[in-house]
Amino acid sequence: MSAGWNTIESDAGVFTYLLDNLGVKDVQFEELISLDVEFLHQRGPVYGVIFLFKYPVGEKPRETPLDGVFDQDAAESRFFASQTIQNACGTQALLSVLLNKDDSIDIGPKLREFKDFTGAFPADLRGEALSNSELIRDVHNSFARASPFADEAQRLASEEDDVYHFVAYTEMGGTLYELDGLQPAPISHGSCSFEEFPDKVIPVLQRRIERYPTQEIRFNLVAMVRDLRIRAREIGDQDWLYQEEQKRNAWQWENALRRHNFVGFIGETLKGVVRSKLAEGEAKYAEWVDEATKTTRTRLTERRKTKGGVDKEGEEVIEEQ
Repeated sequence: MSAGWNTIESDAGVFTYLLDNLGVKDVQFEELISLDVEFLHQRGPVYGVIFLFKYPVGEKPRETPLDGVFDQDAAESRFFASQTIQNACGTQALLSVLLNKDDSIDIGPKLREFKDFTGAFPADLRGEALSNSELIRDVHNSFARASPFADEAQRLASEEDDVYHFVAYTEMGGTLYELDGLQPAPISHGSCSFEEFPDKVIPVLQRRIERYPTQEIRFNLVAMVRDLRIRAREIGDQDWLYQEEQKRNAWQWENALRRHNFVGFIGETLKGVVRSKLAEGEAKYAEWVDEATKTTRTRLTERRKTKGGVDKEGEEVIEEQ
């Protein structure tokens, strides 16, 4: 991995344990597979949502947002940080919600110290402070996929690149805000109480998605909620509690796999397969190679035919803005 900020996935398990490793208490993330207000209410209390979408690289900066209005006062009175470095927007979106909910969430001593230190900073300096925080960067990078082929070079994305970006939505002071570090200020979407947040945020997300072509479905949405195990214990639902514990175990296993580089293992496995095929004789080996070559060509042909379609890995961040 590079010494900078690496790409991480938009994944409930990644985000939950990222905050856990930063010292945050009793918070988790839930993936939303549909824009369902009732489902969001059932997972309450909901502190905010993180939305991942394909970023329009060629889009020029606008004086006014396409939806809502800029609130310059909120940029100073609330925690809002400009994004100053590539690949940091996922963690920045999480912190944009978290550090504005520290009255109801135990954010831990390290993040409390960071917020107090940057409290009087303008948005650009907050962004620089976040980007240069070794603690936050190291925890963020610990959830990046291990790769022996990491490219240390930085380049500007072109319009042909698939670039993805995270933004946060949360309620602050009776207003629904969109917090996007690439914008000059928080975007207000009107009045909203904490209890109304699920009802108010879903229409905003729907309007945003409607701006994309109908065939574009590469979006991902996760909600920041109170640890659901607490709710299960409060109502005495042992089955629900068991399901949530199993979910946590699965998340830990998946996060552990992300940290490992399996290239060496795959190489040794392939060597073993080749040796076993050679042991069957040269003719069998040549037949096996020919079949594999034909299969690969068929798959490549099918992939080219569907190049304009949806990538099933769309929820994984290939490159963050």
